[in-house]
Amino acid sequence: MRSPVLLPALFLSVLCSAPLASAQDAARPAITGISHIAVYAANPAMAEHFYGHDIGLEKRPDPEDPSGARYYVNATQFVEVLPLPASSGNSRLDHLAYTVTDAEAMRAYLAAHAVHVPTSVEKASDGSRWFDVKDPEGNMVQFVQSPSSPARTAGDPIGRHIIHVGMLVRSREAENSFYRGVLGFRPYWFGGMKPGTVDWISQQVPDGHDWLEYMLTSGPSGGGIQDVSQKQLGVLNHLSIGVVNMEKAVTALDAGNRIEGEHSPMQLGKDGKWQFNLYDPDGTRLELMEYVPVEKPCCSPFTAPNPPVPAE
Repeated sequence: MRSPVLLPALFLSVLCSAPLASAQDAARPAITGISHIAVYAANPAMAEHFYGHDIGLEKRPDPEDPSGARYYVNATQFVEVLPLPASSGNSRLDHLAYTVTDAEAMRAYLAAHAVHVPTSVEKASDGSRWFDVKDPEGNMVQFVQSPSSPARTAGDPIGRHIIHVGMLVRSREAENSFYRGVLGFRPYWFGGMKPGTVDWISQQVPDGHDWLEYMLTSGPSGGGIQDVSQKQLGVLNHLSIGVVNMEKAVTALDAGNRIEGEHSPMQLGKDGKWQFNLYDPDGTRLELMEYVPVEKPCCSPFTAPNPPVPAE
């Protein structure tokens, strides 16, 4: 004879599972592009000179963290500079952030797909809404709903759009389960330093042209991020600002005495696009890159449209 205790338990199970099934069927809110990259600075004044003077970004208070500062590339994209915590180790990356049309709907969508999410979204003083999660390798990922009326930016940015961000990745399979499987990022391009190798894998956001670049490495001894030097991490964990004409951009930087620290020569990347690398005082790489290739890329073709070229 069945115990009568099981019937209420079964009924309760059905009630609890029904909302989850409904949430899993819900459409994913649009992920339209990159919001920002947040990096640490040991000396905020030196970071301000680099991002403000050299790159030409407007500095504003940080509504998310009063101890930090934001340097705006355009009205909705920025570099967030935070004080260096004692626990940072060799890494100067705090998080990468993507723009969504509805932060609360994204939080619910991720929860329905077994991603650990906070109990609610945060609301910043500028009207933006945001929340953090961690990807399969423990990287902090932020989703940001921009203010309905973002303030215009001043400054003299050398480029006006963050076209991609990159980070160290140990397992593309693990990361693909999140970025491609759950979030719907689309393959864009992959390449390597040597023929037959894959060192970089790019995937565009599902509802825009900005992209995330996996910088594949397991560290010198295969041990992961703790095995990688601060200098190498600064190369891997990076941001890229688009420019229409690289020669004109580098000439403008040079004429304004805005190339002051470590940098590399202007060069043609494996993807066929011109690039120029600068480094902030803590070694985080800021890559200037043209929007479209000038020659055929090596390794793989582009499998999604290149970002649109803005008017100069």
